[in-house]
Amino acid sequence: IPQFEDVKFEAASLLSELYCQENSVDTAKPLLRKAIQISQQTPYWHCRLLFQLAQLHTLEKDLVSACDLLGVGAEYARVVGSEYTSTKVMRFYLKLQLLLMERKLQEVHPLLTLCGQIVENWQGNPIQKESLRVFFLVLQVTHYLDAGQVKSVKPCLKQLQQCIQTISTLHDDEILPSNPADLFHWLPKEHMCVLVYLVTVMHSMQAGYLEKAQKYTDKALMQLEKLKMLDCSPILSSFQVILLEHIIMCRLVTGHKATALQEISQVCQLCQQSPRLFSNHAAQLHTLLGLYCISVNCMDNAEAQFTTALRLTTHQELWAFIVTNLASVYIREGNRHQELYSLLERINPDHNFPVSSHCLRAAAFYIRGLFSFFQGRYNEAKRFLRETLKMSNAEDLNRLTACSLVLLGHIFYVLGNHRESNNMVVPAMQLASKIPDMSVQLWSSALLRDLNKACGNAMDAHEAAQMHQNFSQQLLQDHIEACSLPEHNLITWTDGPPPVQFQAQNGPTTSLASLL
Repeated sequence: IPQFEDVKFEAASLLSELYCQENSVDTAKPLLRKAIQISQQTPYWHCRLLFQLAQLHTLEKDLVSACDLLGVGAEYARVVGSEYTSTKVMRFYLKLQLLLMERKLQEVHPLLTLCGQIVENWQGNPIQKESLRVFFLVLQVTHYLDAGQVKSVKPCLKQLQQCIQTISTLHDDEILPSNPADLFHWLPKEHMCVLVYLVTVMHSMQAGYLEKAQKYTDKALMQLEKLKMLDCSPILSSFQVILLEHIIMCRLVTGHKATALQEISQVCQLCQQSPRLFSNHAAQLHTLLGLYCISVNCMDNAEAQFTTALRLTTHQELWAFIVTNLASVYIREGNRHQELYSLLERINPDHNFPVSSHCLRAAAFYIRGLFSFFQGRYNEAKRFLRETLKMSNAEDLNRLTACSLVLLGHIFYVLGNHRESNNMVVPAMQLASKIPDMSVQLWSSALLRDLNKACGNAMDAHEAAQMHQNFSQQLLQDHIEACSLPEHNLITWTDGPPPVQFQAQNGPTTSLASLL
């Protein structure tokens, strides 16, 4: 039967994907190994199946086996004369090396430079070259974002966005490669577009451009809905979950808790459909619920969610993010000094900080400044906050800058230095309005009200009081709406798969007093 080999290998590929979605990886691996063994005369499928098996090993954190398979793929591609697929294997190999090196930046940068030169010098089909460039730039951008370097990544991100625009204008059927192995693509063009939207959202959220994050999330989700009508690829659901995780954090900052809660519920529903997806995102889901709990002042539930997330994660950056937020919970509770000191020692930004992320280290300085403020150690608090400002300004971390400015303003106000306080609070308010960060706007407007009152500026004090009242009302209304949703009961879920149904609540059970 003509093309029977294609049918056989595609069936093996799809069946292994189905096994993986059902969390039956041990059943998928021998199936793929058998297909790889008998596909050596079919270059396209042999390469694709090798990549698929390597991906399974990567999911299981068996990076040595994954690298071995990619080495086999690279050698096979060389033998059959596919320079394109061989080059792409090296891209995958680079990604694995980044993981193996445990963020050893001094070793990563030369490798990134070398791979960038190889991609630029590669001669061949224009679509294939742009595809390689997208792959390389995605790795470069995500590497910078993992390191919390929001400003440094901008040139790479701009190149990536231009590259995907170029690819979208090229037609796949213009120049078909003569070598069957060269028909293999690391990701379909339509998926690449969603991926570029996704890394743009990640950048916008870290930088504090939350309206831009919303804009690109809407575009990406619209594209995903169209693709999912024709394509059941698991990677699309992964893209959707990661997009929702980021936009949920944005909603909590902009004062849209009810919407954030409904989107958390949406992530739960997506995870219910795929055990593998839930396994990969359970820690993130509990972290998001912890952040939601903080926003509605349910501190006991926040602690339970963060503790659950810590138990489930093995990712160092996520671990540091969770610990930082759990420390903020203990600071707010005011009576958890022993646990708090233990946490702060584990994320000490002055000594052996556990991850290389610039953003997380700056956040750790802020948390120490916040704790010193609550302890009344104002000079120590100022030192930590100035360090946060220095780091956040260096990489355009707008939210951390706004938070540090308003807290410094509060310290100067307490110390009776009204002029210096005003010099901090005014730019904090301007930056918070630009983000927009509702909590910092609420805090800044309260300080501006008190500052102007203390300085005898009655008109400015009245204007600031009106602003504060408006922010308070918006937050209160959103608070009541969120706590009244049946999904609010998710805050009590700390074990097993996400609950399928939610019982409606009679009304809010928490107080907004701490925000006002």
